[in-house]
Amino acid sequence: MQLKLEHLDIKIGQHKVLLNIVDAKELGVNPGDRVRIRGHESLSAIVDTTDDMVPPGTLGAFSEIYKHFKDWDKPVEVVPAFRSKSSTVIKKIMDKKPVTQEEIKMLVSDIVEENLSDVELSAFITSTYIHGMTDDEVEWLTRAMIDSGDKIEFDTHPIMDKHSIGGVPGNKISLLVVPIVAANGLLIPKTSSRAITGAGGTADLMEVLCPVEFSSKEVKEITEKVGGALVWGGATNIAPADDKLIRVEYPLSIDPYYQMLASIMAKKGAIGADNVVIDIPVGAGTKVPTIQAGQKLARDLINLGHRLGMNVECAITYGSSPIGRKVGPALEVKEALKVLESMEGPNSLIEKSAALAGILLEMGGAAPKDHGKELALETLRNGKALEKMKQIIEAQGGDPNITSADIQVGQYTADIFASTDGYVIEFDNKWIIEIARLAGAPNDKGAGVAIHKKMGELVKKGDSILTIYAEKEFKLDVALTTAQRTNPIIVEGMLLMRIPGTYGFQ
Repeated sequence: MQLKLEHLDIKIGQHKVLLNIVDAKELGVNPGDRVRIRGHESLSAIVDTTDDMVPPGTLGAFSEIYKHFKDWDKPVEVVPAFRSKSSTVIKKIMDKKPVTQEEIKMLVSDIVEENLSDVELSAFITSTYIHGMTDDEVEWLTRAMIDSGDKIEFDTHPIMDKHSIGGVPGNKISLLVVPIVAANGLLIPKTSSRAITGAGGTADLMEVLCPVEFSSKEVKEITEKVGGALVWGGATNIAPADDKLIRVEYPLSIDPYYQMLASIMAKKGAIGADNVVIDIPVGAGTKVPTIQAGQKLARDLINLGHRLGMNVECAITYGSSPIGRKVGPALEVKEALKVLESMEGPNSLIEKSAALAGILLEMGGAAPKDHGKELALETLRNGKALEKMKQIIEAQGGDPNITSADIQVGQYTADIFASTDGYVIEFDNKWIIEIARLAGAPNDKGAGVAIHKKMGELVKKGDSILTIYAEKEFKLDVALTTAQRTNPIIVEGMLLMRIPGTYGFQ
């Protein structure tokens, strides 16, 4: 069938076209089927149908398809097409049958090339979530994800990297770890994520100081120039299949274990990392609830790293309380810069950053065994980490002379006060994050929360235990209402809720 091509100027992350139901019936295709489009290029696309968005005789092409035909001014030929071979692979995974390395590679290629529908991707994700994957399959998935995008190949080695499993508010340690490691002569190209469900990913934080969107080539140049980089991985085309899987996982609210392993290690493999330290926070409210679960995750990550030729060490850390006392991009950056400038700051932030940086210094040969943390602390104290951070900021297009005092936070504030004397006995990480997000984080850089009292600290009635910051007054009101309702910080003896009873009196 010959159809006129019409551009539907919408990006949907898939090779998809819109057919009028009259033409779809004539072709014998239904929504979810595929057609082959032939013009000066030939490619397949997933079909959706409409009775009014495009008229009969017209093929509506979303942006991902139209870009292949934008210079083509003639009708295109549209014919029914077979389903992708990857559909068969997904069916095998659903049936818990073994798959080959070539089948995994083909599946990842179709994911990257946007040849699979959300239904097919959801089936793949759900199947691996339920059935799991073998060690071989996880390795093949990781290698395919590495090969699916850009790779950075450095001339100098070793290349260092770190990753945190996440789930802990205020996890700003990369802003200290990267300059400490780079200041000691090691290369550390840190590609980071933006927050999906948190109050600020490392990329969101670094964006307060400088641009974070660079190509893989630019990341290499920055790293070779100053020793380190703190950039957003989504702009680099590193392991792009991961971002497409996350897009489908998010509405399902699942994070399949074996895909998480592949996701972490693919990004490390794509930048050519030789030595990787992985922070695994454990405890109530984290992604890893127990030390035993953390140990299993560590073993699996170390095993996968070994298969990929990477030296991996894991650090199981306390995750039931925020790192430092600030949550939200500008607030966290302000806190991290203060540590770099003067070593003034929360002990939890300084100790954890120094411990993880110390492991990397030992792995990279910059410090003797068991002396890495000592060197990391000295690098903070003597100002070398601060100087290196300034170099990284400048190399990424920011102002190297910016200080913690220059960082602006939200102008609208509200406090939560203690209703009784006592000690902080409970801390709810998830509600702290939710309050910061309701205040506007991470999109509003100045939004977030400042925590004045942490676990075990003495509180007097009327003390401020939490301050909420927002850039917009209506967001502050929503965050404050939620904070008052949820009591994210519990002081012993605090009345949480009153439930009236019926005593039978007339």
